[in-house]
Parts: sequence; structure tokens; C-alpha cells
Amino acid sequence: MHFFSSQALPATPWKNGGGTTQEVVCWPQGAGLDSFEWRISIAHIAQSGPFSAFAGIDRVITLLSGDGVHLHSPDGAINHRLGRALQPFAFSGDVALDCDLLGGPSYDFNVMTRRGVVRAVVSIHYGGRVRLASPHGLLLARAGQWQLQGDTALQAGAHDGVYWAAHTGAAVEASAASDDAVLIAVALNKVAKGA
Repeated sequence: MHFFSSQALPATPWKNGGGTTQEVVCWPQGAGLDSFEWRISIAHIAQSGPFSAFAGIDRVITLLSGDGVHLHSPDGAINHRLGRALQPFAFSGDVALDCDLLGGPSYDFNVMTRRGVVRAVVSIHYGGRVRLASPHGLLLARAGQWQLQGDTALQAGAHDGVYWAAHTGAAVEASAASDDAVLIAVALNKVAKGA
């Protein structure tokens, strides 16, 4: 288990100057953009501009805060307004997209998985209890407080989270510890060969 605060992650500027990326985790450790199995990051989109294509990658993007963006491909196959927070949108990374701000800058939560290797399921939880049995995964508190397996608390005021990789033990569980608790959960499972 690896704990993190999204507010403490270093920010890397985009080559086109349109924003920054805070990488939470890239697996396997040390893998580059052309060799990772899965990667989770938070992006600050400061201006309209292109989204890079990632061949063979499936993506899920979730608006965290801000006015959001309009994602669209030149051929019209992708045309999506990401304007409501905490509503995951899955799309293929094979196509280069244009990204237009719907207002001011926005923060987005991004999950990228290599197609045919790992499959991601991103879900949003408003209170209650969350249980993930996946060998890889992540939990990010967005509001309120969450209790993680016993005495460990995720304090959403600091946007705390936890991720794990190649975990073979018991399922990871989190329980809401306040009435306003909101959590992003990412389950990452290996794709069976031939599937």
C-alpha cells in the first residue's frame, strides 16, 4: 500500500504549454509512456489545445473540479462534453483529440491502461463501503473522510489516496467516516490471454 496526497505530487508541464500533469503512479515502476501497463495521473488543463494520441491505450477521464472540457476528434467519432464532476468517461487513446475549455481551467483524473493487458473500472462512491479485490488499484478521497482497513483514515481535506500494485492479499476496503464522504475507486485487473 502506498499513500499519497494529490496536493503534494510534483507537476510536470506539457510540451505544448497547455497544462501540467501530476503522475500518481505508473506500473511497472520505471516504465515509460511507451511501455507502462497502467498509469494514473491528475492533469491541470489551463488552455484549449490538442490531446496526444496513445496507440493501444484505453483511457478513462473524470472531471475533478473546474468548468470542464469538450473533447472531440477530427472524424467526429468522439464528441463529449466533460462538464459535470465525478462522471467517468472512457475512450480510446488511439485517436488524437482536440480539447476545448468550457470556461476556466479544470483538473481531471486520468486512468490509462494498455489494451489487452489491463482493464480498468473507475467508479464513484457517495458514502457506504467500498471493497476492491483487484491486484492493482487506487482509492482517492474527494470529500469527507474515509476509514481504510482499520485505523488508517483518508482525510479528503488533503485529497489523500492510496494505491497498490501486484497485491495478492485480502481485498482492500474503505468505509465512509462522515456523511459527506465521496471516493473515486479504480480497480485494475489483468486481461486473460485470448480475452
